[in-house]
Amino acid sequence: MLQSKKRWNVQECDEQLVNEFVENLNITPLVASLLLNRGMTTVEAAREFLHVDAQTFHDPFLLHDMDKAAARIQQAIDRNEKIMIYGDYDADGVSSTSVMLSALQQLGADVDFYIPNRFTEGYGPNKAAFDKISAGGYQLVITVDTGISAVEETAYARELNFDLIITDHHEPGPVLPDAYAIIHPKLPGSTYPFKELAGVGVAFKLAHALLGELPEHLLEIAVIGTIADLVPLVDENRLIARKGLDYLKLTKRTGIEALLSVCGVKREEINEDTIGFAMAPRINAVGRLQDADPAVHLLMTTNAEEAKGLAKEIDALNKERQQIVNDITEEAVEFVETMYPPDENSVLIVEGEGWNAGVVGIVASRLVEKFYRPTIVLSIDSENRIAKGSARSIEGFDLFANLSKCRDILPHFGGHPMAAGMTLNSDDVEELRRRLNEQASNVLTEQDFIPITSVDTVCTTEEITLENIEQMSALAPFGMHNPKPKVLIKDVHTTSMRKIGANKNHLKLVFEDSGVSVDAVGFGLGYILDEVSPIAKVSLVGELSINEWNNMRKPQLMVEDISVDEWQMFDYRSAVDVKRFFQQVFTDQMKVVAFHASIIDKYKSLLPMEHVVLIQDEEQAKACMFAGEQIVLLDLPPSQKWLECLFVQGIPSRIYAIFLTEEDHYFDTIPTRDHFKWFYGFLAEKGPFDLKRYKEDLAIHKGWSKETIDFMAKVFFELEFVTINNGLISLVKNSAKRDLIESATYRQKQQQIEIEKNFIYTSYVQLKNQFQDIFKRSIE
Repeated sequence: MLQSKKRWNVQECDEQLVNEFVENLNITPLVASLLLNRGMTTVEAAREFLHVDAQTFHDPFLLHDMDKAAARIQQAIDRNEKIMIYGDYDADGVSSTSVMLSALQQLGADVDFYIPNRFTEGYGPNKAAFDKISAGGYQLVITVDTGISAVEETAYARELNFDLIITDHHEPGPVLPDAYAIIHPKLPGSTYPFKELAGVGVAFKLAHALLGELPEHLLEIAVIGTIADLVPLVDENRLIARKGLDYLKLTKRTGIEALLSVCGVKREEINEDTIGFAMAPRINAVGRLQDADPAVHLLMTTNAEEAKGLAKEIDALNKERQQIVNDITEEAVEFVETMYPPDENSVLIVEGEGWNAGVVGIVASRLVEKFYRPTIVLSIDSENRIAKGSARSIEGFDLFANLSKCRDILPHFGGHPMAAGMTLNSDDVEELRRRLNEQASNVLTEQDFIPITSVDTVCTTEEITLENIEQMSALAPFGMHNPKPKVLIKDVHTTSMRKIGANKNHLKLVFEDSGVSVDAVGFGLGYILDEVSPIAKVSLVGELSINEWNNMRKPQLMVEDISVDEWQMFDYRSAVDVKRFFQQVFTDQMKVVAFHASIIDKYKSLLPMEHVVLIQDEEQAKACMFAGEQIVLLDLPPSQKWLECLFVQGIPSRIYAIFLTEEDHYFDTIPTRDHFKWFYGFLAEKGPFDLKRYKEDLAIHKGWSKETIDFMAKVFFELEFVTINNGLISLVKNSAKRDLIESATYRQKQQQIEIEKNFIYTSYVQLKNQFQDIFKRSIE
């Protein structure tokens, strides 16, 4: 067997609906099942999802206070009032700020922007910032991607005598700020058709209302925040993402061109991953390490030299951010493994003096990925005795609900079931650790600590075609609530498998079923090669793609996980280097089974003795519990019956066959009955015979080995045909007739020859079949 890294949660589809979609939408069953798994339960809904370009944006004036906000902004422009855009330091906030700036500049407004410093000001509006803005003569402030929780700050803005318009998308609290206007799709009583806009989506709606027509030229910015903020890519978000990516490929914005250049991305290759893994991390890096202003300047500049310089600066900050994250992650992993091991802690809380508070969320995500435990990473300010950090969770543990039970020691925290941020007294960290571990032990099981992969559908090799994969691209762009499709291919044979890459840490394989072969690649899965045996049937989970090389296009599977459901046989019978096996192949999950103490003594220096089990009779073999275990058969028992006894408790998951021997019985010459007859007659004719003196002469005379003569002498002795005294062998007169098989030595020799023939001198397939038969007899 080979256990998958994650639990596979395979979605099921209504076959009747699949057929209905296929018939009405002219799509393949595979694509139909993917649509159903994304919540498209009617043909019309599926058609709209597939043909997103034909959809239109909702009327921006359906948003509460939109007319009021647009009128006030237009009034400010007409009166030449100074307008301040108040944003946030992440990619959504930066792109929201840039969209709002672009729209107001287009309208001729006197406008500037302000983004608070993560470290000195924290998230959201603050009174000190409002003091500066008021002192600068600004009569109107528009927040983007922030402000819905700023109740006190909004009241302070009234005291400073400027109007505040809030645009946000975060969850509204029980008390709303008393602002001039609030534009938010989730306001209580809101009738806006779509609630899940990102902050930049709300800013885009305001720009639409102000400009009087859809500002398509701003979609290339709106798409950045929409994808980066991980909002559901459905409805208007899907429309922003789809159209925005198209505009991004045609961008004329100097700053975006410079950013794409440092990312090493070609225009024609731009997709949602370009934003998620190249552009957004760089934009986010600025606000994680310093003021986020350079990121806004980059998106807004029209100067090529300035853009080039800013892009390089931001790229350098991202590299610095990566190094900081790597360093903190390394410290955090060591902290976990030495102080709070995962097998003893259901929730991991790690803290470090002076850790960069801007990246602890990334570190928490990495620890969840490595240990799969709810994780909190805290930066400690010992001078002020403050711990500030971020948390990430796993399925089954609601972070917000569990942190809410600790409000008495969490003066500031917020978030949702899977992520949260917090500030607390550093003296309370240990108490928080104790409480959360106690709470987690009440709700989480061992099964919950195995990661989950959501699989869209089971796919056959016949369905892995260029047509299917091309149709699947109609579901893009992929993201939250519309993830890249993952398929499961069950129980297929691999026709080739090898390690690839400079460090041989990737896997290249070809799998086949029903006469159809498919190429597959698994990045970081090179180690799997040593864990999949020949002829084993494998199941694979991954994403389908098209491999284009040398003007040829072929389907391929990008493998993420592999399992083998059947027991596996690994053949190391021809491996002469036992040392290499125990140094390179053996793991602590294996048990070494030996049947001869002499074999253990011979290889004792190489064997992991704490994992060695010596079995010396059938009763010992029956008592062994090897069901589901990985066992190494170091040598062979005296008879096959011992092997049958070994597995009466159940079948192992893997068998590693080494079968070391001290002597080779199979190729020895076992005397025939004619040999025994001649030897008996020789002793009868010659009388007592001195084996010590004349055995070698007799062996040369007959063309036998000396061992053959010793063997026959021992058999005769056991059958009481002869006596042997100090090497002198003599016949016993009038001895009873007995068959050779009555001799234990003769029987043992025959058994050894038979077991060697069946288990050493056989092909791999024959060997596996031998064990299959043994398992059947063991169960019977």
